[in-house]
Amino acid sequence: MVKTDSYVQFEAGKLTYRVVPVTEEIIRMIVSGKEIKEAQDSLIIEKKEYPEVDFSAEENAGSIIVKTVKVCAEINTASGDIIWKHADGSKWLSQKKPELTETDVIHYNTGDEEPIINRVKTVDGERNFIQNLKAEKVRTAYRGKLFFTWKEDEEIHGLGQAEEGIYNYRGHCQYLYQHNMRIPMPVLVSTEGYGILVDCCSLMTFNDDLKDSYLFLDTVDQIDYYFMGGHTMDEIIHDYRYLTGKAQMLPKWAYGYVQSREQYYTAKELLEIVRHYRKIGVPLDCVVQDWNTWDPGNWGEKILDQKRYGDMKECAEEIHKLNAHTMVSVWPNMNAGGKNHTEFFKTGHLLYDYATYDAFNEEAREMYWKQAQEGLFDQGFDSWWCDSTEPFSGPDWSGAAKREPWERYELVGGEHKKYLDPAVANAFALMHAKGIYENQRKTTEEKRVLNLTRSGYASGQKYSAMLWSGDTCASWDNLKTQIVEGLNMGLSGYPYWTLDIGAFFTVADKWQNRGCGCNTDPEPKWFWQGKYNEGVKDKGYCELYTRWLEMGTFLPMFRSHGTDTPREIWNFGEKGTMFYDAIEKFIKLRYHLMPYIYSLAGAVHFNDYTIMRSLLFDFPEDKEARKVENEFMFGPSLLICAVTEPMYYGPESTELHREKTWKCYLPAGTKWYDYWTNKEYEGGQYVTVDAPIDRMPIFVKAGSILPVAEGLVYASQKPEESVKLMVYPGEDCKFTIYEDEGNNYNFENGAYATTELTWDDKTGTLTVGGRQGSYPGMEEVSYVTEVVK
Repeated sequence: MVKTDSYVQFEAGKLTYRVVPVTEEIIRMIVSGKEIKEAQDSLIIEKKEYPEVDFSAEENAGSIIVKTVKVCAEINTASGDIIWKHADGSKWLSQKKPELTETDVIHYNTGDEEPIINRVKTVDGERNFIQNLKAEKVRTAYRGKLFFTWKEDEEIHGLGQAEEGIYNYRGHCQYLYQHNMRIPMPVLVSTEGYGILVDCCSLMTFNDDLKDSYLFLDTVDQIDYYFMGGHTMDEIIHDYRYLTGKAQMLPKWAYGYVQSREQYYTAKELLEIVRHYRKIGVPLDCVVQDWNTWDPGNWGEKILDQKRYGDMKECAEEIHKLNAHTMVSVWPNMNAGGKNHTEFFKTGHLLYDYATYDAFNEEAREMYWKQAQEGLFDQGFDSWWCDSTEPFSGPDWSGAAKREPWERYELVGGEHKKYLDPAVANAFALMHAKGIYENQRKTTEEKRVLNLTRSGYASGQKYSAMLWSGDTCASWDNLKTQIVEGLNMGLSGYPYWTLDIGAFFTVADKWQNRGCGCNTDPEPKWFWQGKYNEGVKDKGYCELYTRWLEMGTFLPMFRSHGTDTPREIWNFGEKGTMFYDAIEKFIKLRYHLMPYIYSLAGAVHFNDYTIMRSLLFDFPEDKEARKVENEFMFGPSLLICAVTEPMYYGPESTELHREKTWKCYLPAGTKWYDYWTNKEYEGGQYVTVDAPIDRMPIFVKAGSILPVAEGLVYASQKPEESVKLMVYPGEDCKFTIYEDEGNNYNFENGAYATTELTWDDKTGTLTVGGRQGSYPGMEEVSYVTEVVK
């Protein structure tokens, strides 16, 4: 055994182990088949100086024991098995000796031959498939396995976002690879109060069955992972962000309502959308420009078609005068012949599909930014929609039958391994986001980065990447699935996640009504399986959309998007009709809660908080709450109970005759107030409450302070009246209001203000602390208090 000031290294079970205490509750474990490879820059772990940690290391009864004041790792020197323990010696987790098997690392190129390119138009964009790639061994690495022996009732969550809607991964197999609707994260958390973060960017597989429980790593030089013994979910997430980087502050307007669809066709249309929202008084903060902004035939160019967008700069100025913002879709792949593509080709900064830029190359990232800046950012667009950031999923995006999970993993994972080094096959989206963030920061500090992107990876939160769940289908089952996937993304430590409100695809089998330019293609497609051929003309879809929007009101980003049918509020009826009024009510509710929401945003950055919270965060001891998959906490106070079944209409406007009520579980250990009626309930029980179309059940935790505002139509607007502090008594509580300028990085230098609110339940007193800090343009604010009775 070799002990230094920072680690312990030894041989065990014919493998080499290095145990590195990072903090009192984080221990890094490196396992190699040969010598430990000294630290290279990780793509996901922050490079920084870690403080010294007091730890002990001893050899005792055939084991090496490395211990901090909070976590203990015990490794059997004969077998190589690992036991993780609490400081008091009680067992946390057992692991059999990791497995390492040598494997050849293969790269593909065309050698001296000209590439034979098959250019294919898909629903998900145009793709290159190279017909004459040749395999070349470049080095030897390992396939790795991390084994786990769970406790009988232990639950495992995290692993990012998939599409099956699995909440607890016990008893399941999950393939971790980048795909439309799949955003893997190398993170799992346990209901036993610990997390595992694996420093691995290759394809992975999680498997838990009667034979074995393991995480398979496709290509690694050594196994390198972090045990995070935070005990609570919030502390585990804090550990994760300590290792991977703080979540960035997004612009304040990003927390308002975002209107999108496939697609708007001119700059003037974007402006008219904003004008119409302002005219009807429905709040809005952003309008989104989807694909095809380029000249016809120049797929992926970041140069606007002057016939349709020649006045973009002027229209953007008008949009800004209306206190709204814009977002524009950009793609990583380009058609040959365009100016952007030619520049990448000449400098050798394309991957070997000869279409996608090499996001792993710093010069290529700078070139991509320069093109995006000149062609789009300088033309007035405020933010980015980095679409298709898993650029090699095309082979699976076709056909009538959905392949088996293992087939899709091998097909799409294999395609990524053709064009990327297998060790980083899951990291393209991360490096793409890194380029956008770092280069926009170099360009200006006056506009915060916002990057809505379809794929991502661990640490992407430090690059202002807002993930969304991909091109989903309109059905009630899928609405349920989306909630589960969002909860697991939050449990993976990633705070920024959203979805297409109303789903992307709505059409079932009436192909003539398809969007994306596919209304002349009669071929069935496994992924185009909505339930509503007529879109907004179908009351069944209008009901689903409304319920989806009600739930989406309480996501980190509140965004409507999709194809096949329009999504603006006026397509769902007129004011005074059921769907329009419900949609308007919830959009206005989002803005009513803006002081609360933006304060949560501040907590995400400064305190490593999570906004969309599985009940495991706040009610870990409640066994019944563990089973609940369609409810979540929105911040510390609001329990969101999404309605995930129709009550009024089925497809084709078929009238239903069902009770307009919904069964909700109220977690134990506290009392709850019905948000709509203020009726008080005991926790630890199921209740059935009214849930008409304009009332999704929401409950407020007793012992809550909700700061709310009246009359906002954009996020940064000054409230018409004093900010109201809604107090829901029953327990002592605190809440911190956060404020800053909203769209620059001055907060990094201390330009922000906080106000601490404290409720003393015994005396019935709310104390509003003095405003701490300041920022340019800070105005006086007044508060009024209302105690709910």
